[in-house]
Amino acid sequence: MRYIKLSLIALLLLPTLALAKIQPVDEVVVYKSKHLMQLKRAGKVVKSYKVVFGKNPVGHKQYEGDSRTPEGRYTLNWKKKNSTYYRAIQVSYPNAADRARAKKMGRSPGGAIMIHGQKPHWKGIEKYLTRMNWTDGCIAVTNPEMDEIWAMVNTGTPIEIFP
Repeated sequence: MRYIKLSLIALLLLPTLALAKIQPVDEVVVYKSKHLMQLKRAGKVVKSYKVVFGKNPVGHKQYEGDSRTPEGRYTLNWKKKNSTYYRAIQVSYPNAADRARAKKMGRSPGGAIMIHGQKPHWKGIEKYLTRMNWTDGCIAVTNPEMDEIWAMVNTGTPIEIFP
């Protein structure tokens, strides 16, 4: 009986212990042409994900509504636990250069660029959504992948987005 009680306690503590061992990454790198996002710690890839982007993925984001994902070095500056798209981590776009570029075109640079999951009610089409660019300029993953990313990425982590 004692063995069963100890086993039950161990099973209940296992998820907590697993989460406690998760170490944050210190960099996120995205390669748009490869549909790849890597989480890195001390220069080594810890985890890789297939990602999708805005409906117009080629080139750097120019202005609000162009459906492009920005390119360059930014910061992941805050987390939104209850996002329309499950969970989200905001990319610090636009920076000063992005604002100046859009202003020269007489446009708003836009904003609200996120790494996010999928709408929770989109059950049954999750895999389909990993095969097409469907966001308005964000970086999308599946919800289970977003849970992993959420656990490993702290606010303030740099993100570099390559073409």
